[in-house]
Amino acid sequence: MLPRSGDVLHVTRAASVQFLRPIMFRVIRVLEWPTYDGWLWLDGYELNTAGDAVNRRSIFVQRDGLHQVQAAPQPRPHTVRARRSVARTPVAVG
Repeated sequence: MLPRSGDVLHVTRAASVQFLRPIMFRVIRVLEWPTYDGWLWLDGYELNTAGDAVNRRSIFVQRDGLHQVQAAPQPRPHTVRARRSVARTPVAVG
């Protein structure tokens, strides 16, 4: 599973030994930094028990050790709206 922006992950020791105390993590982006095979750099926010962001972090984790708690919402399709014509009238200056 490759995380997407907006995904909420439960990051435990299975993802990296640095997470002896598991955290909830909301992904901002997957960083394009060179890593070992199966490892990722993630940029995002550590969440508290209420789901509020409390600390911005970049973490180095194993992809197979991540557990998705909540998927990011599906992006809405882009809609193009027709422009309304604007009536332009002369304005007196001076």
